[in-house]
Amino acid sequence: MLVETFKSKIHRVAVTEANLNYVGSITIDEDLIDAADMFVNQRVQIVNVNNGERLETYIIPGKRGSGVICLNGPAARKVEVGDTVIIIAYGFMEEAEARKFEPTVIFPNEKNHLS
Repeated sequence: MLVETFKSKIHRVAVTEANLNYVGSITIDEDLIDAADMFVNQRVQIVNVNNGERLETYIIPGKRGSGVICLNGPAARKVEVGDTVIIIAYGFMEEAEARKFEPTVIFPNEKNHLS
């Protein structure tokens, strides 16, 4: 049986942009995507620490090293620039593997860069 399991997390980054007039998604600096073992087009959950909003969308790549975290389309209504968000990815795996699996968690600094 496959179970959905916490796979990786970008913990507490600042929203740098909110672009309502875009098709949708979250733009994330490619350095953060790679470090968190996430990938472009992957479904992620966004948790807004400031207002408690939770939403799901998919990743699009942002300029490497830019620190960009931009909620696009309807998701832009759920955040304000400067809000702190947590970005969580899940994966499906066999239960035995899930019980042993160690997720990847990164903790970027206040400028959304890796220390």
